[in-house]
Amino acid sequence: MKKGDRTREHIIMKSAAIFNQRGYAGTSLNDIIADTGIKKGGIYRHFTSKDEIALEAYNYAASLVSGKFAEAVDQEQSASGRLLAFFRVYEDVVDNPPFIGGCPMQNTAVESVDTHAELYGRARQGLHTFLDMMKSIIRDGIKAGEFRGDLDSDALASFAFSLLEGGILLSKLDGDNKHMLMNTASFAFYLQNCCLKNS
Repeated sequence: MKKGDRTREHIIMKSAAIFNQRGYAGTSLNDIIADTGIKKGGIYRHFTSKDEIALEAYNYAASLVSGKFAEAVDQEQSASGRLLAFFRVYEDVVDNPPFIGGCPMQNTAVESVDTHAELYGRARQGLHTFLDMMKSIIRDGIKAGEFRGDLDSDALASFAFSLLEGGILLSKLDGDNKHMLMNTASFAFYLQNCCLKNS
């Protein structure tokens, strides 16, 4: 990798953590300069604006979390286990989140819904990417005979992702992982008693 590419990647990685913790509005170019150790001119050699940095930073953070989801899912054989793997990625969201500051999609969506159309679009795209991953797992579970044939994959994916994101938000707000753990246990119970073919 060329020096210029390494510098650009360094700016993105450092900025991703800042944006995910402080938000777009709460992050200034001076914050990025301070955290990267790169002067303003150096930043502008690689990016035209704070907006461009924020979009690239979101892509980086989201891809990192997506990779951790994929890694956790790949370790499971059953469809139920694969769905619950999403929750395990965030089981210690208070002290050890998969990316500093919590869920990039959630943080970005909450801040940008009425303020930054491009960032909001990225978060919305992330939502659909994760929902599609879950729906694919559910459909595979139906085909394999693990889940009931009449199971609505859209509804179950939406329910699962709502529990996941709600658990992240409540745990962060309360400073206690119990909300994520309770949501995980509740979802496991629901899968066992309402979704399995022989339940």
